[in-house]
Amino acid sequence: MTATDSTLLPGPKPTGYVLTVSCPDRPGIVFALTQFLLQHDCTIVECDQFVDREAEKFFIRIQFEAAHDDPVDIDQLRGDFGDVAQRFAMQWRMLYTSDKQRVLIMASKYGHCLNDLLYRAENGGLDIDVVAVVSNHPDLEWMADNYGIPFHHVPVSAATREEAEGRLLELVDELAVDLVVLARYMQILSTDLCKQLEGRAINIHHSMLPSFKGARPYHQAHARGVKLIGATAHYVTQDLDEGPIIEQEVARVDHSMSAADVTMLGRDNECLALARAVRWHTENRILLDGERTVIFR
Repeated sequence: MTATDSTLLPGPKPTGYVLTVSCPDRPGIVFALTQFLLQHDCTIVECDQFVDREAEKFFIRIQFEAAHDDPVDIDQLRGDFGDVAQRFAMQWRMLYTSDKQRVLIMASKYGHCLNDLLYRAENGGLDIDVVAVVSNHPDLEWMADNYGIPFHHVPVSAATREEAEGRLLELVDELAVDLVVLARYMQILSTDLCKQLEGRAINIHHSMLPSFKGARPYHQAHARGVKLIGATAHYVTQDLDEGPIIEQEVARVDHSMSAADVTMLGRDNECLALARAVRWHTENRILLDGERTVIFR
């Protein structure tokens, strides 16, 4: 099952470089950035900015290219940018837009989000390299095999949780993983693991929390006659299911739908919200604003 919408269709492959910046808001930031790029023979091809007036913070994403045929020395550019960054107390990243992020996907027994992400990665809807699938059950190994992705069965129990999380971190290091995606991985991560993966792990769950906790949440919602169901994709933090929200998807339910219909609709929501979150993160379109996110789509 693969849900689709226009925001997830493959687009032109980006070229050049991307710079993301967050810093205290003050006059002259945009001038300094554009002047820097001009001085280094670069031209801007895409630019989005936002000011959080309550927090007095400035956010910007600039995609740029060399203004001539010769490529830009990005290491030199990063070194030179240090002076601008220091002057405005910037948090920043400068990357090649063509670099694919290396993604490790975790799932348990439900395969809809895993299949959706693998399909999009294969057909170009997500410009990522999926380097491994990790699961606490063997059920989805066939799905990873279908896409030629290495599958790692890492069982988890109360007695083996620390060992299992250690194995996950080993894989993250060995495979040079940029992003971990919890695609319906039904295990709670320890506080220590959440800290080690901070800013590079995304989770998906239904948006009806704290109602309908536990097993079969869509069946619980159907029994209560809910009229809207949704899904939330967010960054993983030590606060369970309360990390900064990246994307949410919602759908209307009516009396004629069975519990199975509601569950299917809920799974579509989960696929869409998670795929958008992964795409925006791996295209470096997300900046953190405290417990919120700024997303330049």
